Amino acid sequence: MLYEFIATIAAGFGLAGIALIITHLSKLAGKRAPKWLIPLFAAIGIFGFQIQQEYSWFDQQVTQLPEGVTVVKKIEESTWFRPWTYVKPQILRFIAADIGNATVQVDNPDVYLVNLYLFERRRGVQKVSQVIDCSVPARADYVLPAKDSTLTIDEHVKQTTAWRALAKDDPLFTSVCMS
Repeated sequence: MLYEFIATIAAGFGLAGIALIITHLSKLAGKRAPKWLIPLFAAIGIFGFQIQQEYSWFDQQVTQLPEGVTVVKKIEESTWFRPWTYVKPQILRFIAADIGNATVQVDNPDVYLVNLYLFERRRGVQKVSQVIDCSVPARADYVLPAKDSTLTIDEHVKQTTAWRALAKDDPLFTSVCMS
């Protein structure tokens, strides 16, 4: 985030420098450029860089995902204090599933344990383990059992959590169960 701040300031100074060159060239031409030109260019540089960073954040994160991790949901948002998001909403959050390392339950081959990663702009990544039952279809939160527990994944989930229905067209269901 520090590098992004420094780059934002540099973009502002860069465009302000271009405006400064324009004002000097206009003096040489015998006309005066308006005094507000330099702050306007600085503001355009700062806002332009920040907007570009916000829209490219998702693509930058997806390219850094390891093999086997798939994006299953993107959350796009429009906000009043970012009026450009009404033209093209921003992706500020997304969920990725580690399909490559999903483990299958031995007792029930339709039950998978999958790690989901919750990404949000300017926040750390959160890891959430989910159990997916492809036969129902349903999902449940998975909390690691105690170290001395001999329960299987399926038995542990049935005893500790509630199943939530999944639609057959849900990206999480299709990426885990249809692959």
